[in-house]
Amino acid sequence: MKGRLIAIEGIDGCGKSTQIRHLSEWLPNSGLMPENAILHITREPGGTDLGKSLRKILLHAPKEESPSPLTELLLYAADRAQHISQVIAPLLEKGDWVITDRFSGSTLAYQGFGRKLNIDLINNLESIATQGISPDITLLLNLSVKTSLKRRQQQTKDRIEGEGYDFLEKVSSGFATIAKERNWVIIQAEKNASLISQEIEEQLYDLLKK
Repeated sequence: MKGRLIAIEGIDGCGKSTQIRHLSEWLPNSGLMPENAILHITREPGGTDLGKSLRKILLHAPKEESPSPLTELLLYAADRAQHISQVIAPLLEKGDWVITDRFSGSTLAYQGFGRKLNIDLINNLESIATQGISPDITLLLNLSVKTSLKRRQQQTKDRIEGEGYDFLEKVSSGFATIAKERNWVIIQAEKNASLISQEIEEQLYDLLKK
């Protein structure tokens, strides 16, 4: 039996890291995974050695060296293609489970809705980079931009976060649209982290026990 791929999406500050840490402890003991399956945690960009180098360029390049929107899109696609080939596909083939912090939905939200790049181009690149693999479940932690910025006001912004309020509003709206189109599980992320964890557990039980 092939493994499962679960993607966690949402704007920065929505609590992805917190919920992924919770799932890394809860899911292996939930009774949902096969006995011999191992749970792996990864992320995009940066889930491979090559991806770590691309992450530095994408998120932390100096302003004068920042990639153009199209170059940015292609770098994300390159990161994903390597991630699939080197990490995700082999693990799923073994029957292991994978949780990824971001996947192709983020590219569509940030580069499509945020940067206003051609949606058909993004979808074509997605089909090439993902090599036929898509998440079994995608969880969107839905958070307002206002709350996101408030939560992260003491943190150093990366290149994408530094684009400002209007850009993030477009991204947030994009996530909401994509979630409806692709039947993602939408979790309201304004509430207490423990309540969010409980809701995620309930959703995963409902979806994976079928």
